[in-house]
Amino acid sequence: MPVSSARAAAFTILLRVERESAYAVELLHSALLDDLSPSDRNLTMEIVMGVLRWRSALDATFAGFIPRALNKLDLEVLIALRMGTYQLAFLTRIPLHAVVNETVELVNQAKKRSASGMVNAVMRKLKPNLDPYASNLKGLEYLSTALAHPQWLAARWVEHFGYGRADLICGYDQSIPVTTLRLSHVEDEDELTRSGIQLISGALMKNARRVKAGDVIGTELFRNGKVAIQDEGSQLVAALVGKGERILDCCAAPGGKTAALATALPEAEIVAAELHPHRARLLLQMAPQENVQVITADALQLPFAADFDRVLADVPCSGTGTLARNPEIKWRLTLDDIQDLQARQIAILNAAMKHVAPGGRIIYSTCSLEPEENEQVVSACLQANRGFRIVLVKDELLRLQELGVLVWKDVDQLVKGDFLRTIPGACPCDGFFAAILERQ
Repeated sequence: MPVSSARAAAFTILLRVERESAYAVELLHSALLDDLSPSDRNLTMEIVMGVLRWRSALDATFAGFIPRALNKLDLEVLIALRMGTYQLAFLTRIPLHAVVNETVELVNQAKKRSASGMVNAVMRKLKPNLDPYASNLKGLEYLSTALAHPQWLAARWVEHFGYGRADLICGYDQSIPVTTLRLSHVEDEDELTRSGIQLISGALMKNARRVKAGDVIGTELFRNGKVAIQDEGSQLVAALVGKGERILDCCAAPGGKTAALATALPEAEIVAAELHPHRARLLLQMAPQENVQVITADALQLPFAADFDRVLADVPCSGTGTLARNPEIKWRLTLDDIQDLQARQIAILNAAMKHVAPGGRIIYSTCSLEPEENEQVVSACLQANRGFRIVLVKDELLRLQELGVLVWKDVDQLVKGDFLRTIPGACPCDGFFAAILERQ
């Protein structure tokens, strides 16, 4: 029997995520899905993201039925088993025989027929209704096993945030995150409504809207870049930049924060720098406003003097605050990666601080939960740049509240010490860190 279009697309994407270190979200919004119906697109996304979120739990479910170590299996066979197990565990409306037959056929079409008998036997031994949450487990074992996170990563979060918040983070990572929009104009909401999109107000930001129903990607406003999908935490970081006449975004791609700045500050001159040409082209699409100048340049060697009153250094990071949207990260990341990222982040922030005019400010931000990428980077750079002081983020959040930009009432929940620190599951957004430094 032929494999359904949705499962074939999911299989292709999961293979590329593993083989090419590609990001699932980018592939799910690529031409790979152009010929699929809306229902097939949804099923493809459900299978891909579900398999990546629950990978370790899925592997543990069928490992006992495999006569060899999982790392000895061909990748095509392993991915087919994960897809089949996920469907049995979570997509219970799909008939058992359909899941089994299509899982076996995926293996056959991948030219791994020698494994088809084993795959067929394993799938028939699995129970249709699995308990992926393993609710009898407790403590760190619950976070790592039942909530499918690498134990070393969950242990770090328990150490840094306490068990309660680590539990919230892991639980949030395993959920389907809400799709949040940033509106450029009030009338855009009316046009989206006429296009069949059901919206509700954002929890953090005045100009944020959460999608209750409808396909935003198919609307004219989205295709023209007038409406952007952007997490409310990301929108908040952009708002913390404040007002400026000349603004530098030194690691700007993909461009969500650049576009937010350009919309909020139409009179400002904004320079958006990106190292890679293909990402600079994406940046042009995301931030098409006339007051944005996009340049392809290395953040460590930008051709500017200290003449910007606002600089945003939204640096490359581990992304551990975004695992609900990018679950593959947790299976790739290592402690060595975090140390390597820290060295790069310190270099970028040190370079970016050279472009801040006297009295100007630089906002350092990441979507990481790890202190090595956040507080430790800020501390190292302040020691190397004595002319800067920390501006308390809480004061800036209160200012945004007074202006009506920030609608969230509990400012203290968004703050850790001197800095912005949003916790997935505790705050209505992904995990973001931001520090504001002012040149004296």
